[in-house]
Amino acid sequence: MKIDLHTHTKTGSDGNLSVDDVFQEARKRNINFMSITDHDSVDCQERAIVLAKQYDISYITGVELNVTFQYPGSKSVSLDFLGYQYDLTDQGLTDQLKLLREYRKARSRQIFEKLNVEFNKENIARFTGEDIKKIQDSVDGAFGRSHIANYLIEKGVVGDKQEAFDKYLVKCDVPKYPLLLADASRLIRNAGGILVHAHPNDPRGTSLTSLTRDLNEQTEIIKQHMLEYIDGIECWHSRHEAKAVAHYIEFAKKHRLIMTGGSDCHQKPILLGTLDIPDYVAEQF
Repeated sequence: MKIDLHTHTKTGSDGNLSVDDVFQEARKRNINFMSITDHDSVDCQERAIVLAKQYDISYITGVELNVTFQYPGSKSVSLDFLGYQYDLTDQGLTDQLKLLREYRKARSRQIFEKLNVEFNKENIARFTGEDIKKIQDSVDGAFGRSHIANYLIEKGVVGDKQEAFDKYLVKCDVPKYPLLLADASRLIRNAGGILVHAHPNDPRGTSLTSLTRDLNEQTEIIKQHMLEYIDGIECWHSRHEAKAVAHYIEFAKKHRLIMTGGSDCHQKPILLGTLDIPDYVAEQF
């Protein structure tokens, strides 16, 4: 069985392919069980459910939420959590996601202002209203910094996405909406879903590595500060090494947490279905 419970689309957030194209690719790759987990967006879920039936792929609703995690004795850090199997018609969930998307737009305007300050220093042409409109028009779902990175590449300001983040988008970042873990948990659970801590040991992403790279210290943080709010852990991830996978499987079993896994595919390149995720992950659902 091929499983991928963490993938993104252009339709909903910052993927490179539409939801229709993602399912076509999933079919080519013989995916049996999957979920689309766009950032702060459930816009493509109804279509995904239809396509899953069409391609005979088992499917569960998904979404990825960014949480402001307040760790005692440290500054707040940004972490990601995955919501699964929620009711699409839940008004509380849809209202909150609408608020998050509106905040993303306001945040983007602040990032543009900061970028223009940097461009002035380097004698680079500033972003105009026309540039900003082009970027916004390229967004089908929830706005993210990746959309700005793509435009910086298109304009020849940077050579690739990594350079865009390293040179500009980290420095010019603006805090995301301050969604607390307790609030994210309540939001998903009230909609009948489960909340899963995403890629806790991702060395290049939004993860606990911003606090510590020690696996035992990471799981101690989860044990002390997260267990009452989460239902599972994403053990398998495209940037989790084998040691981290084994560690989180052991932790999840000990604390009776659901174990999930996914490529976190944004189709740049296409990683869909490339992880060896055991069948029992599907059986949990």
